[in-house]
Amino acid sequence: MLEANRRETGPVERIHPAIFLFAARALRDFGDGFVAVLLPVYLLALGFTPLQVGVIATASLLGSALLTIGVGFLGARHDHRQLLLAGAGLMIATGVAFAVVHDYALLLVVALAGTINPSAGSVSVFVPLEHAVLTREVTERERTRMFARYSLVGAFAGAAGGLAAGMPDLLAPVGLDRLAGIKAMFVLYALLGLLGGSFYACIPRRPALAAGTAAALGPSRYVVFKLAALFSLDAFAGGFVVQSLLALWLFEQFNLSLSQAGVFFFWSGVLSALSFPVAARLSRRIGLINTMVFTHIPSSIALMFAALAPTLPLALVFLSIRAALSQMDVPTRSSYVMAVVTEAERAAAASFTSVPRSLAASASPALAGALFAASFRAWPLLICGALKIAYDLLLLVQFRGLKPPEER
Repeated sequence: MLEANRRETGPVERIHPAIFLFAARALRDFGDGFVAVLLPVYLLALGFTPLQVGVIATASLLGSALLTIGVGFLGARHDHRQLLLAGAGLMIATGVAFAVVHDYALLLVVALAGTINPSAGSVSVFVPLEHAVLTREVTERERTRMFARYSLVGAFAGAAGGLAAGMPDLLAPVGLDRLAGIKAMFVLYALLGLLGGSFYACIPRRPALAAGTAAALGPSRYVVFKLAALFSLDAFAGGFVVQSLLALWLFEQFNLSLSQAGVFFFWSGVLSALSFPVAARLSRRIGLINTMVFTHIPSSIALMFAALAPTLPLALVFLSIRAALSQMDVPTRSSYVMAVVTEAERAAAASFTSVPRSLAASASPALAGALFAASFRAWPLLICGALKIAYDLLLLVQFRGLKPPEER
């Protein structure tokens, strides 16, 4: 069946399906990269308060969680490619809606139902589907390395997107004001969804499972639920410092310009990207869990130091250290989840560990927005760092003894 599906694709049959997945991920993360920086600027320019910005961020993350719940139920019985194409269509609609809608209530609805991602990271309805497809298309021996490459592509694209966030300021000399320039970027976001959908269309079909064989989780249910609970704590902590809110903190605390923010988020994205192949190599030496924990804790400490930094250069140094370390758990975490469940459970495990993360991450941006509005600007960063350290210690205690097959 797989060979028949590849013959249907004609000239693309010689291209590994992971390449199409990487290309779609790059386009999506490029869009998420500039949207995460532009979103608070756009909402503030429309006259909304920091608290309202935080509520929009919460709504978008909550919407991603609800969509991912749907994917968790549909993924066992429906072709992953069709679900990815539906997500690309939703991305197109979201970009167009943000470009033309000014009413706060309507923007809240679009954020809830659409694909806007204020975290410029892995909280997305696309992620569990892409994880399941990638795991299906590579061997177990290649798994961690391919997840590192998948994360590397996304990080570089997100970094380029952060740099592109300065485009509205660069368009001012040609007569396009900042607000119009930001709207143009949302239209670009929609076009990226269209291009990404064309790559998803090249992924081989997967036949739907029969109703009796499409159980979501079986023998690994307890492990998945336990991981999901810990990942939720990590995501709740990260929600205090999603990229949109970190940009807002830099704007309000240090009066950082939009173009300066774009340059900073570009280089921080580059640092994150370079850490992924390092994480893959490190995991072969010390194991997946140790790599996740012992790189994450120093990054959280750096974030807390950044919150207390008296000057912009010092804050950016600590944030850069954080960027170089904080995402090394991304490919290792994805690979670990895929390794400790059975093959039949992988798609469901990818969804069920993502849904609680999205739900947990959706709760904290509004709290961070309230703290910003009350002028407690450092508190979201401090809370994030402390909670993430607690998560790392719990993960080490609970899962150090459960090793993937390649570490036994």
